[in-house]
Amino acid sequence: MAPTSSDPAALRAVLAAPSVQVAPLLLGARLSANGVTVRLTEVEAYLGELDPGSHAFRGETPRTRVMFGEPGHLYAYFSYGMHVCANVVCSPQGVASAVLLRAGEVVEGVELARERRTTSRMTADLARGPARLCVALGITLGDDGADLTGGRVRLDRVPGGVPESVIRTGPRTGVSGAGGSADYPWRFWIDGDPTVSPYRAQAVRRR
Repeated sequence: MAPTSSDPAALRAVLAAPSVQVAPLLLGARLSANGVTVRLTEVEAYLGELDPGSHAFRGETPRTRVMFGEPGHLYAYFSYGMHVCANVVCSPQGVASAVLLRAGEVVEGVELARERRTTSRMTADLARGPARLCVALGITLGDDGADLTGGRVRLDRVPGGVPESVIRTGPRTGVSGAGGSADYPWRFWIDGDPTVSPYRAQAVRRR
């Protein structure tokens, strides 16, 4: 049986692996918050101090402290000072590793998600992209450090049960050069799912 939030120890054991191993297991998993549940369809792995594209590449800071903590917590941050993005913290405590939640399908609380995402014309767009996903779920910067094994933000059904035959992988979107090139094919998505965000390569940046 797949671990759920009602079995915190089992869920943390799954998440205690490096993010590149955990990331595909999160596809199909469910994240619930504030009356909305999203089935994850696209994620990206970041390997902390081993990864030039990671916020934690230069070590622990007040901002990245949660990434060095216990697996199974939420790392939330502002992207470009405007949008909140959410990550699942992985790896054993003391090792920074996280999976960025890039997109999902709203499976519960669709009307509430529409109230929060008034600019979305199609249901598939409600959580299509990391910032939209957080808006649909009502996740804010105040949720940084939240325990995903229970509470207001909850992660369920990990592994997500998606067959390997429909999982695709490629370069991380919006990250090119160091940390984002073909040497880092750490974006994972469900092939053909309409909620997966479009791929975009950009100039070098660090999360």
